[in-house]
Amino acid sequence: MSLSQPKVGFVSLGCPKALVDSERILTQLRVEGYDLVQDYDAADVVVVNTCGFIDSAVAESLDAIGEAMAENGKVIVTGCLGKRSEVIRTAYPDVLSISGPQDYASVMEAVHVALPPRHDPFVDVVPDYGLKLTPKHYAYLKISEGCNHRCSFCIIPSMRGDLVSRPVDDVLREAEKLVRGGVKELLVVSQDTSAYGVDMKYAEREWHGKSYATRMKALCEGLSELGAWTRLHYVYPYPHVDDVIPLMAEGKILPYLDIPFQHASPRILKLMKRPGAVDKTLERIQRWKAICPELTIRSTFIVGFPGETEAEFEELLDFLEAAQLDRVGAFAYSPVEGAAANALPDALPEEVKQERLARFMDVQAAISEAKLADKVGTVQECIVDAIDGELAIARSKADAPEIDGLVQIQDGFEAGLKPGDFVSVQIMGSDEHDLYGEVVYND
Repeated sequence: MSLSQPKVGFVSLGCPKALVDSERILTQLRVEGYDLVQDYDAADVVVVNTCGFIDSAVAESLDAIGEAMAENGKVIVTGCLGKRSEVIRTAYPDVLSISGPQDYASVMEAVHVALPPRHDPFVDVVPDYGLKLTPKHYAYLKISEGCNHRCSFCIIPSMRGDLVSRPVDDVLREAEKLVRGGVKELLVVSQDTSAYGVDMKYAEREWHGKSYATRMKALCEGLSELGAWTRLHYVYPYPHVDDVIPLMAEGKILPYLDIPFQHASPRILKLMKRPGAVDKTLERIQRWKAICPELTIRSTFIVGFPGETEAEFEELLDFLEAAQLDRVGAFAYSPVEGAAANALPDALPEEVKQERLARFMDVQAAISEAKLADKVGTVQECIVDAIDGELAIARSKADAPEIDGLVQIQDGFEAGLKPGDFVSVQIMGSDEHDLYGEVVYND
């Protein structure tokens, strides 16, 4: 009787960049013959991929490690919090191994020590696009690691290092494998998508007999050849972002930009050490929408940054009203251990930060509700994520998974829709977050 294969449990926390790291580790585990299991009790060892960006993420990661230690006892820790190993060791001195983000070799070495593989690799048991943690029809496509910026509220560069771009042909080959494996939507992620290739001096590579620069626009041109939706995340508002807007207008990539503006006061942005000329931002948004009227802009903001005055907060609210952004997330400023912003004077009381956050979200909720109401009566092309009873839960071109709204298709089950299907939807109603509609049948 053959021995059962060694079993590994896996916990993945954090952002889409960390999710891609998890997928790479899981793929290597599967290639080497390890079984992947859902339960602590069934696992011989547990890997926890942590986040450490903000204090709440550190707490969540430590809780996850603690749960794995309590339920299993053999735990390997990796990811961003691994850069602060003393925090982990203080709380859980008996973890087997600690490594930082993207350190796949250290994770596999720790797994080998704790749980030696029982046979040689059989690469053909794994799809050529690897194992994914997202649904089959969409995937995150990480184009670079690290970041060259030193925003005062952020410790990502200390965890993930400076920008290291992947050569464009590597990215395009991975994207092609994903699409061949059934992926219908590619979500381009990095710490700074606009800076893609600057570290490589935009080196040119060949893919399918054509030369492409390692640059955001050329990457988008290549991805547009694959026939999948391409959605851009974490785009800094540099001037060359203008170059991708015509591609959106031509339908080559989705008319969607995820741009973390963070604030609208020049003084606060300077304290944050954010790049970009804020005085040009509104003008550029208007120019983009003139070229591509369907453009959706999502953004994130920080309210209650140290020293933020009421007048500067009002400046941010005025920007919201003028910019009319489609999707917006906001956070009350929270100190992060190791961040330069901790040393800034005039920290605001928590009640002031929360009051400003509530006012901010009230303003944006009204904008979002009005913009969605304008879509009632239109037909939206959507991708189906799930079937829930009679409903199909879908997303339009304006909606990224997990962070944006949904389109609830009332007759989705009746129409025979399945996850990954594209469908035209007549929008019948809306609220401040989501749309509701029915399938459009072509005669």
